[in-house]
Amino acid sequence: MSNAGRVLVIDDDDSIRTLVCEALLSEGYVAVGACNGAEALDLLFQAWEAQPDVILLDMRMPTLDGWKFVEAYRVLPVRQAPIVVMTAARRAEDSAAQVQADGVLAKPFDLGDLLERVYQARRLRAA
Repeated sequence: MSNAGRVLVIDDDDSIRTLVCEALLSEGYVAVGACNGAEALDLLFQAWEAQPDVILLDMRMPTLDGWKFVEAYRVLPVRQAPIVVMTAARRAEDSAAQVQADGVLAKPFDLGDLLERVYQARRLRAA
């Protein structure tokens, strides 16, 4: 297992999800992707022992969007991981505030910014 931690990447855009997971894997993280909030919840239920240290969350997705995912996640009987909202919305900070996220990453983003946000969120989890 990686010392860098586990990251759950939830995004309906296959190319973004794949790019983010690959970037995290190259930095030593264990990265798992989900194409929407429902799939992410299924992954969380399947692996209680491997809960993420950080969740990267797109907000606008089919099936179960970011708002509904957070609503369902916050009541799970697990240690809550910091959530970093990844969104292309004009007011990314507003979306993050609506779900009381621990960070925000506006799309498009630089991989350095991505890694910095994950690092910062992981430090929150360790605190």
